[in-house]
Amino acid sequence: MDQPISVRTITRRQRLRIALVVGAIVVLATSAWAVNRIVSPSVARDDIRIAEVHRGTIANTINASGVVVPVHEEQVPSPIQTRLARVHVKAGQEVAAGALLLELDDRTIRLAIDNLDEQVAQQEIRVQSLTLEMRQKQKQLASQIELLRLDLASAEVRLGRFQRLEKIGASSASDLNAAELVVERTKIELRQHRESVADTRLATETSIRGAQLQKAILQKELEQQKILLAQTQVRAPFAGMLSWVLTDTGASVQAGQMVAKVSELHNYRVEATASDFYARYLEPGQRVRIGYSGQVLPGRVQTVLPEIKDGTVTLLVVLDQPNHPLLRNRLRVDANIITDQKADALIADSGPAFNGRGRQDVYVLDGNVARKRQLDVGLGDGNAVEIISGAKAGERLIVSDTSRFKHLDSIRISN
Repeated sequence: MDQPISVRTITRRQRLRIALVVGAIVVLATSAWAVNRIVSPSVARDDIRIAEVHRGTIANTINASGVVVPVHEEQVPSPIQTRLARVHVKAGQEVAAGALLLELDDRTIRLAIDNLDEQVAQQEIRVQSLTLEMRQKQKQLASQIELLRLDLASAEVRLGRFQRLEKIGASSASDLNAAELVVERTKIELRQHRESVADTRLATETSIRGAQLQKAILQKELEQQKILLAQTQVRAPFAGMLSWVLTDTGASVQAGQMVAKVSELHNYRVEATASDFYARYLEPGQRVRIGYSGQVLPGRVQTVLPEIKDGTVTLLVVLDQPNHPLLRNRLRVDANIITDQKADALIADSGPAFNGRGRQDVYVLDGNVARKRQLDVGLGDGNAVEIISGAKAGERLIVSDTSRFKHLDSIRISN
């Protein structure tokens, strides 16, 4: 005969059923959580970078690397082949215009100057000697001409006497002819002496001009040597900074060899280099943003050099503020050349998630889930990109690197 089940047994069975149900629920919940973790991985919000789509102005830029250089930099060469005698300043020191930088050995030039001084003095003496000689010859010829004039006058008197005697038959024809010959000979000698005076003057003046010309040539050489002598005292061509100087005292220096370099202070420009792939997009006048240490200095392209070297094209950038206190000689900076610009465009901060222009997959946040969406990306300036289509203002994008999730359509975002 059946006996009734006790209340304790019934209670124990109910508790067991409840425990089994709760256990089954926990197992199911845990399994669901595990499956969800496997199927849809999550990423911490702090591990990603999120950018909001908004309207603004976007520029298309070409990235280049640049070096800050002085607008005016001058190399000081050695005027002669010599040696370095003394150095008065150090590289990196500010110098005033005309400040003495270094001294070169000038003994060779001083010897050349002494030699030229002697040659100039010799030519001066030669000019004086030729002038004195000409005067002496002129005096001698003048005396001879005076004597010949007297001889001519005497011969003409004698000829007149014979002519009168010949008329009265008191003189022979031969005596008359002889007297006439004496007069003619004396006239010829007088004419020759007068011509000698002119010839002597002309010859002497020619010799004097030759000596004076030689003197002038020597004086020019002397002035040149004096200029070279002054240049052995190497001085700063303008106020600035001594960016380099030869320091090996006693070292041999060739003519034309650079011994110092002076750079202008507080007046800089940028020499930028970009890939030759962008050469066809570069032209003078384009605006440029120079970036360094979080600051941006505006400028423009002044010149695009025609030569392409090692796969790069070089351009010179003038700055709107060439004396900015941030600038230093040989400072390396980033240069962004603006080739196009668009206003009132949809833009978002740039990041590794974007890969140039064109259609590409980007994760768009929807609450705590990021869903993959295809966006059409346009202009980019290194800081922001243009969103042509695929997103609207106010939506948030993951712009950090998401390459490890590229096979997933969605990602959960955990706090």
